[in-house]
Amino acid sequence: MDHKNESTISVGLIQMACSPDIDKNLEKAVNYIRSAAKQGAQIICLPELFLTRYFCQTEDTGNFSLAEPLPGPTSEILSRLANELQVVLIVPLFEKRTEGIYHNTAIIIDADGSLAGTYRKMHIPDDPCFFEKFYFTPGDTGFKSFPTRYGKVGVLICWDQWFPEAARLTALSGAQFLFYPTAIGYKDEDAKISGQQISAWETIQKSHAISNGVFLGSVNRIGKENSLTFWGRSFICNPLGEVIGQAENKPHVLIAQCPISDIEKTRQDWPFLRDRRVDSYKDLSKLYLDSNE
Repeated sequence: MDHKNESTISVGLIQMACSPDIDKNLEKAVNYIRSAAKQGAQIICLPELFLTRYFCQTEDTGNFSLAEPLPGPTSEILSRLANELQVVLIVPLFEKRTEGIYHNTAIIIDADGSLAGTYRKMHIPDDPCFFEKFYFTPGDTGFKSFPTRYGKVGVLICWDQWFPEAARLTALSGAQFLFYPTAIGYKDEDAKISGQQISAWETIQKSHAISNGVFLGSVNRIGKENSLTFWGRSFICNPLGEVIGQAENKPHVLIAQCPISDIEKTRQDWPFLRDRRVDSYKDLSKLYLDSNE
């Protein structure tokens, strides 16, 4: 049965704490997915690197042993689960592509257990406690959306969320839903300004939903891991940027109903895609517009 044009799609986000035990994290994720499906969720997204603690706080070659190939044990387990529950799963993984090439990756598993698509994180940060350039090769998949039983799904990962170009290109490929699996938190010394950081994080993502006329789900982890406190606050918003479901900073299976007709109505009322001047944006391919050019 084709559900792509159903009037409403139920979206689920899994906000969870992650322990050093990969098997326990996977078991926990499976239980949360089953809970979300039982509550009616049709598209379910896990947080970034959910199988492990956020190991990028240090540069340690030993952490490369945490990566797995695709297909691999986790993708096979969750493919069977997606087929059993008839749900679409967005599964972020630490991918070992080959010796010396590792990616921060998300796979999209369709409701029949087949692989609908793969996205490799394009923007890789290198900041204190976020030393991701040490581990991850920048993605080469480009920005695209993937047809699934329940609609066209676009996925970007964490640091990608600060770049409007990535959201726009994903939306232009036909995405109805834009998901951001995330691992974001504040350092101990930034606790006093954490409220400002959280506000900025929420605002930039709501703006992507508005400017592109899509539903958006951002799913974070929670808990204190070494020097980072992950703030949770996972949320789902509609194409107007209105939050239709939000978690706090504890484990949460977040479910929201997404009326597909909202996309067309919003784009008709606010025709941002129509009114773009694509003939005038060629300079966006430049790093910076120097005054002498």
